[in-house]
Amino acid sequence: MIDAGPLIAGRYRLTERVGQGAMGVVWRARDERLDRVVAVKQLGYDPAIGQAAGEEAALRALREARLTARLRHPHAITVHDVVEEGGEPYLVMEYLPSRSLADVLLDRERLPADEVARIGVQVASALAAAHAEGIVHRDVTPANILLADGGVAKIADFGISRATGEGTVTGGGFIAGTPAYLSPEVAGGGEAGFPSDVFSLGATLYRALEGMPPFGNEDNPIVLLLRVAREEPIPPRHSGPLAEALSRLLHRDPAQRPAMAEVQELFEAVTGGHPLPPPRPRPRTGTRMLRLPRPRRRAVLASAGGAVLLALGVVIGTALVPDGSTPVAAPLSSAPPVTTPPTTTAPPADLGCAASYAVTTSWPGGYQVQVTVRNDHGTGLRGWSVRWSLPDGHHITGLWNGTFTVDGKTVTVDNADWNAKLDAGGSTTFGFNAVTGNGDATGRPQLTCRTV
Repeated sequence: MIDAGPLIAGRYRLTERVGQGAMGVVWRARDERLDRVVAVKQLGYDPAIGQAAGEEAALRALREARLTARLRHPHAITVHDVVEEGGEPYLVMEYLPSRSLADVLLDRERLPADEVARIGVQVASALAAAHAEGIVHRDVTPANILLADGGVAKIADFGISRATGEGTVTGGGFIAGTPAYLSPEVAGGGEAGFPSDVFSLGATLYRALEGMPPFGNEDNPIVLLLRVAREEPIPPRHSGPLAEALSRLLHRDPAQRPAMAEVQELFEAVTGGHPLPPPRPRPRTGTRMLRLPRPRRRAVLASAGGAVLLALGVVIGTALVPDGSTPVAAPLSSAPPVTTPPTTTAPPADLGCAASYAVTTSWPGGYQVQVTVRNDHGTGLRGWSVRWSLPDGHHITGLWNGTFTVDGKTVTVDNADWNAKLDAGGSTTFGFNAVTGNGDATGRPQLTCRTV
């Protein structure tokens, strides 16, 4: 801390260093011309990113100032000015006496649902305004949400954001972001866009509610990126409208996530104690699970504040075990769990349908399954039913795209109204989460599929 520090651009007197991250050092300063307190960010880059990054610092500063200067919102940190001193760029921003959500979570581990929802509605409103201006934040994390007195929340640091249609200034194929909060499409090497901001906000609020990110705690960034790119989020322990809202934000398919303005409406409903508005119709792009196409090859370059993916040969989203390997429910601290080869029932002629069962995700004490039902008859059918036996100690905790009953250890899943009819050769899917009594590896039961 210093009492009378350097004067930047003949106007901004640095007084106290208040933060540091991969994007630079932040100082509290005084604007001597307007006699007000401001925050000054001295932009810098982790040397691991490469020599060219330093040469691009001035361009990045200009981009950030140009982008965020367009945004004036009560829940977004305002950028006042961009200046240069000694050849180095500085951003002059609104100073908000606050703590980041990341710092708060170090002390409290998790927050009550009503507090998480109040943070969510404020941040979503700012991001909705940014999206309306064509701005993608690209790094929505607990570290970039500032919490001030009176319950005020603001989103900060659009430092790696870009306007839709602008080229990336980092060059060389880099994608920046914090691994635990990246969307699956970005972790798999795709472009960041408005839906990826939605996912990252959902992941950030999931962390505040659950006490860990949606894909668990993992120090190895490569393992974590594989997990994000390949798997479903760990089902939340909490229930209720906030958990349901977060599940919509964390949909693997970007096209099925709500727009940020809809996200704001979801959190407004939660904070107001109203029913959640129904999801707006969107084109279906596939089944609920594992819809990612084979992504491009990327490698990971990690730093304290984020990870950078570079085209050097780490394959995100490809098979991790040879075909036919026995599936094992791996704990979160080990290598990522794998998708099991599906086991399929051979349909007798009088049953008229077949069902294949595949474990898509596992975690300590639980797993997730996708079942595909196929009409093997030459004519259409109007309903189906799938039956199997649960292993000892296993319990189904949630099912989608159908209804289920349990009689002892026998599970029966019947079609939902919308997926009852299957044309000849047609198929549909349903899925469920299950918990185990002892966390042992999940088996692959024999399924019986019947038409109704």
